[in-house]
Amino acid sequence: MTTTLSGGAVLRPAQPGDEPGILACIRELAQYEREPDAVETTEADLTAALFGDHPAVFAHVVERDGAVVGISVWFLNYSTWTGRHGIYLEDLYVRADQRGHGYGQALLRNLAAIAVERGYARVDWAVLDWNAPSIAFYRSLGAFPMDDWTGYRLTGDALVATAGAAAPQRS
Repeated sequence: MTTTLSGGAVLRPAQPGDEPGILACIRELAQYEREPDAVETTEADLTAALFGDHPAVFAHVVERDGAVVGISVWFLNYSTWTGRHGIYLEDLYVRADQRGHGYGQALLRNLAAIAVERGYARVDWAVLDWNAPSIAFYRSLGAFPMDDWTGYRLTGDALVATAGAAAPQRS
């Protein structure tokens, strides 16, 4: 479904050919989040993840004047407590020069609508604790922090070591 937004922009599901614009937004977000060298994703990775035979990652874009100016990249999660799926919002980003038009709010409202329409229990995401503008934006929509929860990550050498410790012995 395509939604017309202010300034002649449209919000729509990502489609093949959007990968360069999505990747540019991901890189800008990484720069904003003080991790400019952390992005390893390529356009080919995005093509495979978003448009492969069995995609498990989804994206919506805001397109204005033929360019991707905003993205939401998300996937399904599952709550054993509610017994229903939810959406995990991996990235929400609107290019700095396109902010103030309601595009971020439109992207988040779109995900909320998908969740409600499909009977999902919630939409979750993480935000850096120093990102006051985003926190204020999310709170203005009625979102709240999960202060009692601390996110953890297993990656790199620790991931490999943990996998090795659990691997069955082969003869």
